[in-house]
Amino acid sequence: MDLGSLIGLVLGLTMVIFGIVSSGGVAAIANFIDVPSVIITIGGSLSSCIACNKMSDFVAGLKGLTLAIKEPAIGNASETIANIINLANISRKEGILALEEAANGIEDEFLKKGINLVVDGTDPELVRAILETEMGCLEDRHKVIIGFWQKWGEMGPAWGMIGTLVGLVNMLKNLSDASTIGPNMAVALLTTLYGSLIANWLTGPVGTKLGVNNSLEIMMRSITVEGLLSIQAGENPRIIEEKLKSFLPPSARGTIGDNGGAEAAGGEG
Repeated sequence: MDLGSLIGLVLGLTMVIFGIVSSGGVAAIANFIDVPSVIITIGGSLSSCIACNKMSDFVAGLKGLTLAIKEPAIGNASETIANIINLANISRKEGILALEEAANGIEDEFLKKGINLVVDGTDPELVRAILETEMGCLEDRHKVIIGFWQKWGEMGPAWGMIGTLVGLVNMLKNLSDASTIGPNMAVALLTTLYGSLIANWLTGPVGTKLGVNNSLEIMMRSITVEGLLSIQAGENPRIIEEKLKSFLPPSARGTIGDNGGAEAAGGEG
């Protein structure tokens, strides 16, 4: 589970509740609950998202919340580079055909597919084209889900304003009764509050985290592509290691040598 996303969402909601309770007591929470406002804001904004997407994409978009909260099942870049270096050593010592057996113990289907293409003697440019096409299609699917959260973030405040206008109309219709002005104004403003919460507490952070996860997965697969093509070209494992380290920030490059560099050095003999 991604603690950053979970803590952020919980902490954000806690701050709002704290602000309400600190100024009006626990009983004040009831003042911020209005079913018609919830229906207008959340229901209306989701209806816009339904209209903007195919139903399958809408459902997939909603499921994106779990993808933002749970830890991506793609490992980390250091592990990926170490695996590539290990494969480079196997190829250097035993020949490229030995990678077929090594692929049996790999869970990453993208890496396994690339290994099989290399073992089959596929032209390097074709290997790159096939793998990059798969990467592009993956990113397109991710963008559909990210786009759902971005659209919901746009529609939340808009429908909050619609709810506010509805409330103001009702208030002005009963302007002769001064006792109704305060309650009606409060209800009208609640829809704006709900819309702001949708955009700034929920959809904005979730959409951004999904974008971060997408960039991470694309980087991991780019590392895989470059590593496999380097192995296919017969490059020295240490050279491959240095090449793949360029994908990482300088602070993370030192960890590669601990699990991959030693093997790479052994492969130079």
